[in-house]
Amino acid sequence: MTVTDPREAFADKLISDLTTSLETFSVFLGLELGLYAAIAEHGSANETELAARAGIARRYAREWLEQQTSAGYLLCDEVSAPAQERRYRLAEGHAEVLLDGDSPFHAAPGIVMLAGIAKVLPDLLAAYRTGGGVPYHAFGRHIRHGIAHFNRPAFLHEYTASWLPAMPEVDARLRANPPARVLDLGCGLGNSSIVLAQAYPRVRVLGVDLDEESVAEAREAAAKEGVADRVSFVVGDAAAPREGETYDLVTVFEALHDMGDPVGTLRAARSVLAEGGSVLIADERVADELTPEADLLERMQFGFSVLHCLPATMAEKPVEAAGTILRAPTVRRWAEEAGFTGFELVPIDFPFWRFYRLSG
Repeated sequence: MTVTDPREAFADKLISDLTTSLETFSVFLGLELGLYAAIAEHGSANETELAARAGIARRYAREWLEQQTSAGYLLCDEVSAPAQERRYRLAEGHAEVLLDGDSPFHAAPGIVMLAGIAKVLPDLLAAYRTGGGVPYHAFGRHIRHGIAHFNRPAFLHEYTASWLPAMPEVDARLRANPPARVLDLGCGLGNSSIVLAQAYPRVRVLGVDLDEESVAEAREAAAKEGVADRVSFVVGDAAAPREGETYDLVTVFEALHDMGDPVGTLRAARSVLAEGGSVLIADERVADELTPEADLLERMQFGFSVLHCLPATMAEKPVEAAGTILRAPTVRRWAEEAGFTGFELVPIDFPFWRFYRLSG
């Protein structure tokens, strides 16, 4: 029986993880420099053609193409040909995963987010030492766009097609008169607000987000999609008391765990609910307890927590900083502290998020 030295096994794991990380950043280069797009749009390419199409140096084009082939991201059908003559192409389906922002398989934005994290690594070191945080805006457009584009296919294909119909009375109210009002807290670039308005022609939506750049882009998107007459966006704190309108539905999509005062946010949401209204929360589908050697998704969420979500929340001088690992018992506790008497897990099958409906 062969006994593996635990030092060797752990060293092997670190080398494997390092290799994956390096390859992931090479994918970022391909996305940001338009290298995949140049191949997808114009067909297979040799190093000279890719360099000309994408506007990069030929020597870099060769190295990237060969590295992508070694990693299995590109195919080369002529590996024995001279280096300058080899042609490279995308395998079937790869362009959709990398480039199609409407596809439910579009995973590339998750990689774009890493660039935002890399940008602030020195700030993260300081935050861990001082107990401070790294403000959301410091992570830049790569985090802002990465999150929005990663979640966009789910809003396009599932939000109004399956999530809301799973709550028939909510779906019916959104279709009825007088027009329903919806408050979308932590709206980001506005995808959820816009898709909702497109699917339910009567509704009026107000999106709220702390990030000024996100709100500006959301307004532009609403205008482009022709729903700016029914969808508006404002910069604001989700936990701040609101006066005036009441709302038939308040949504918080993958944002509650990022909010520095989550109970205050839920309390504010409850205060503006119309009679019979609901709060719909979608947040990470993680285990209810810490799990050693957790599954892939839980590990991914913890990775984002230590590098982005927790530091960004800590920058808000939080009442409570949850981090990305928002477990169901915590959401229930927050709902009770905010005064809700109704709490249910909505039976929606979605790999990344768990759905909660609050009422009363």
